[in-house]
Amino acid sequence: MGGELQGSLLDAFADPLLGDLRGVVRAELGRGAWVDVLPGWLTGADQVYERLAREVPWQAERRQMYDRVVDVPRLLGFYGEDAELPVPILDEARDALSAHYADELGEPFRTAGLCFYRDGRDSVAWHGDRIGRGNHEDTMVAILSVGEPRVLALRPRPGTSSGPVGSTVRYPLGHGDLIVMGGSCQRTWEHAIPKASGRVGPRISIQFRPRGVR
Repeated sequence: MGGELQGSLLDAFADPLLGDLRGVVRAELGRGAWVDVLPGWLTGADQVYERLAREVPWQAERRQMYDRVVDVPRLLGFYGEDAELPVPILDEARDALSAHYADELGEPFRTAGLCFYRDGRDSVAWHGDRIGRGNHEDTMVAILSVGEPRVLALRPRPGTSSGPVGSTVRYPLGHGDLIVMGGSCQRTWEHAIPKASGRVGPRISIQFRPRGVR
């Protein structure tokens, strides 16, 4: 379905295992927005990628874009509240994130959205997760990446004073890396997965969100 995965030597034979979330490093973005990053939180991530690529009922969507309908440049999956996730380690990841961020978030992560970026042509445009409560409340979105790295870029939302005009930060995420966007990040910053040129392998992201955030 996707391109060929160039696996990590560390992940090739390792059983899926989560690391210690106390190792996350926080970067303050300004105006109450922050990101926590933990490279390699999930070992055995290549095995998780292979199972997700095969077993998730991926959906190809089309959306209205101005005067025409276009293909969404990625495949999508979604698991609602209390749904059993397709790989048990993802249920463990959701529970671990809920426990670690309980004091700050005040509620558990409930849902899991999945995006399958098959090659460098797949992408997602600049946006914030502002459907629902994220439009007016501080919240968190935790993203676990498996497969080959792709850049997640963040920039201040136009019309805000979150950071210098034109300032963009970039995180290459794959092979079990974790990023958590928190505070006002969904309202005051935007994020994107830009298209990439050259030989770019497939990546799957799993986005854990609390209730009422999309």
